[in-house]
Amino acid sequence: MLFSSIIFIFYFLPIILILYYAFGFSRKIQNFILLISSLFFYAWGEPKFIIIMVISIIMNYIFGLFVDRYREEKSKARICLILMCICNIGILFVFKYLTFTLRNLNSFLSKPISIPNIVLPIGISFFTFQAMSYVIDVYRKDGEVQKNPFYVGLYIVFFPQLIAGPIVKYETVADQMLNRKETWRKFSVGTCRFIIGLGKKVMISNNMAIVADYIYTMSGQGSIAASLAWLGSIAYTFQIFFDFSAYSDMAIGLGLMFGFKFEENFNYPYISKSISEFWRRWHISLGNWFKTYVYFPLGGSRVSNKDIMIRNMLIVWVLTGVWHGAEWTFILWGLLNFVFLTIERFVMFEKIKNHNILKHIYTLLVVNFGWVIFRSPNLQEASSYFKAMFGGSGVFWSDYTGMFLKEYFIFFLCAIVFSMPIAKKINKYVVEKAKFHLIFHMLYPISLIMLFIVSVTYLVTGSYNPFIYFNF
Repeated sequence: MLFSSIIFIFYFLPIILILYYAFGFSRKIQNFILLISSLFFYAWGEPKFIIIMVISIIMNYIFGLFVDRYREEKSKARICLILMCICNIGILFVFKYLTFTLRNLNSFLSKPISIPNIVLPIGISFFTFQAMSYVIDVYRKDGEVQKNPFYVGLYIVFFPQLIAGPIVKYETVADQMLNRKETWRKFSVGTCRFIIGLGKKVMISNNMAIVADYIYTMSGQGSIAASLAWLGSIAYTFQIFFDFSAYSDMAIGLGLMFGFKFEENFNYPYISKSISEFWRRWHISLGNWFKTYVYFPLGGSRVSNKDIMIRNMLIVWVLTGVWHGAEWTFILWGLLNFVFLTIERFVMFEKIKNHNILKHIYTLLVVNFGWVIFRSPNLQEASSYFKAMFGGSGVFWSDYTGMFLKEYFIFFLCAIVFSMPIAKKINKYVVEKAKFHLIFHMLYPISLIMLFIVSVTYLVTGSYNPFIYFNF
């Protein structure tokens, strides 16, 4: 079930909100409603995968109990922790990486192994990392163990951030599950945030998806003009940002409606002036997860040997690539980020105070090239696309380029504008100026209502509505 769908907006969400606030006198009943509704939300698309979710909840609940029980006996607690990682990663491997592994093994075997047809459960990478966070936080004493399995279930399966994050660490919401406070301000801010996310998804991301998917499909079928290839790569660069950041906006907004406060997941990444800055602004929760549970335990950058630091960074970025998908393109994408991050670290790139425009252009180019690799189904098509971008077809201009620019110019313009904190700065300026304050309070809700109506109109007419991160 998509947040940007009629059934979610007009049926699922209103019913859950009514039930939730009808039992405002009992936190336990409210949490139970959220748990059951979250399981229903997950089972909507593929009911059979609810079994995997329940197994994950029960398994990590038990591991949490054992880790807490043997907390003072480090060796036993560490064994429990290792077993937890093996079980969680094992499930993730079977559903996400087994077919990829067998396919690559078959290229070396004289007698190929039969490859099973395994369907990827939606959001398995997200809820697996979240489940592991719970047990690790208990092991580190960063959070109290939950004796009640329903609360472990609620943490793992809570529907606003279940499918595509943000990845919420257990220590962040442990207290909120029992002691959160719902307020009208939280609810209103959450509603506004949800509508803004919905608008970004439906108005910008979906239209960028049409352009990107059409051009990448053309590239897969034959050579395309250089201008068309660049337009397609730029369209996908905007699509993936507005697709994922919009979902995070909606998730954070939904959390506020129920009294939860989640951390931000994006902070205008396309204004970055280095790849290092970009990754501090992009998918913040995933970056923090890898830092907290992989990079720092390996020693991070606080090691005397630079080779060890590079090794730590390499491990993190290979894992980041693998986390996103079972294909060599994702591994290459992770290595690309590793290479540029390593270079920036050793030349002290971010301490160079001049040439900000050139630094910004460099960052956008590297990110754009990375998204070409990320978007391509395999290395061969990625190579073909890069050739097209740099004139491999011998043709620069195409009538298709002009057609897409003419029909989608306004959406490209909106994508550029809303990739920058222009609206945020205008909002701050207006709020601080007393003479504009009243006008703003009148126009803001009207603008949001209009945005909501237009977004719903797009959904009702059945416009193209893909979601990239459901694949992860």
